[in-house]
Formats: sequence, structure tokens, C-alpha cells
Amino acid sequence: MLFIPLHKMRQQFYKYQGTGNDFVIIDNRLQEFPKTNTALIALMCDRKFGVGADGLILLENHDTLDFKMVYYNADGNESSMCGNGGRCIVDFAKQLGVIDTHTTFQAIDGPHEAVVKENTVSLKMIDVNEVAISESYMFLNTGSPHHVQLVKNLDQFDVFEQGRSIRNKVYGDAGANVNFVEQITEDLYSVRTYERGVEDETLSCGTGVTAVAIALNKMKKLKSNKVGLKTPGGTLKVSFDLSNDTYTNVFLEGPATLVFKGVWEQ
Repeated sequence: MLFIPLHKMRQQFYKYQGTGNDFVIIDNRLQEFPKTNTALIALMCDRKFGVGADGLILLENHDTLDFKMVYYNADGNESSMCGNGGRCIVDFAKQLGVIDTHTTFQAIDGPHEAVVKENTVSLKMIDVNEVAISESYMFLNTGSPHHVQLVKNLDQFDVFEQGRSIRNKVYGDAGANVNFVEQITEDLYSVRTYERGVEDETLSCGTGVTAVAIALNKMKKLKSNKVGLKTPGGTLKVSFDLSNDTYTNVFLEGPATLVFKGVWEQ
């Protein structure tokens, strides 16, 4: 059920997208946004009754770093790390004058470094040292949990039905994001992702393509430590270093674009 607040609320927001993964972003440094109001967040993310987004992100002050990122899925619940959302909030912080071109900020999975170059943001992801290998898929956490599975004819693949089934039957109530992957060229792969919390396919998933890059390396499918990942919303690049079975200096790079800004009034 959608929640309609009884009190008058006026909140400026910014709509961002990173390769089609879209977000409502709010400057909450004054702590004025009702961040525990799950129904309100879900309403703002609703594509028919609200602004429409895959998630909502708050930019807040941090005691020692440049800022803090708080991320909510479209269902209104605070969630794990979002890679494309992280890239978008970095660009937003630059637009606000909070940062210049380099930053270190706090997210739910720890501190992240990032660099802004025009409308492209390169975001350092967490180190990864555990990859669970099954017969037909891999599972790993890149700030969010991800299932990675190679398929054929990805363009015709039923990502919604297959992704929803795996998300629920394999991973239970906690769920996981489900990535289906097909090779295009030697250094380019196509990826489609079903995201928990959104409970649908999204046009792109940053932690997802990061997980795919690491899984492909684990499967010895990559010729180098950098790969292009083509999503329905655009192409992202992931690079990494590998030492003693640990993936470090993992960077997610791609565009982050301000779509529009507005005022939410209810």
C-alpha cells in the first residue's frame, strides 16, 4: 500500500542515472529528511505515483570523511552497497561543492575512494577474497551479494522469471542479485541483472558488473585485468589487481548524469 503523508512536506531532490540505473538523491546534511519513513521512500521511488527510481540516496555529513552515503532500495528499505548509486552521489557531491575531483566517503560497506572526470566517475569498490564456485554459477559479495551465471542468447533470456526464481528459491528471504552473462568479444561481455529490493530487472547494476568481472577472471575467461560490461543501459568498465587470491584496487568506471531536479510536495 502506498503511503500518503498527512503533514505538509517540501523536499528538494535530484534525479540521477548511471547507465540507466536511476536514483532520487537528496542532500540530507541538515538531517531534515524522515529517513525512517519506509513508505515515503517507496512512494518517491514509485514510477507511477512518485518521481520514479531504482533507489533513493541520502548525502549526509561524516566526521572524518567527505560525506556519508545512505542507500535505500525502491521498496523503501535501507540496503547494501550500490555501485552506480555510489558513482552518482560522487558527481552530486561535486555539484554541491562538497568535493572537487577526488573524494573518500563512507558507505554501508566501508569507505570508498572515487575520482570525477567530466561526467565519468571511477569508484573504488571493496576488496574481494571469497568466491563460492558451483557447477553452473558463482556467488560473491562486492558490497552486495551477487549470483553470476553464464547463459546463451541473453537478449531473449527471461531475466525476470529466472532471476526472481533464483533470488527466492536459492537465496531465501535475504535474497541476492542475479546476473546473467554472455560473451560478446574477447574483452566485452553482456550483462543483465535482476535486483532484489527492486524485484525486477534493472538497466544496470554497478556491484553486479563488478561481481561479473571478478567471476569471469575466476573462470579464466579474461585476457587482462580490465573488462567492458555492456548492460541494457550502457557500458561500464571494471579493473582490478589480483594477489594471493584477493581482488584489490577494484574500480568501477562509467557515466553519472543529472537528469533533472525538482521539489517533492505533499
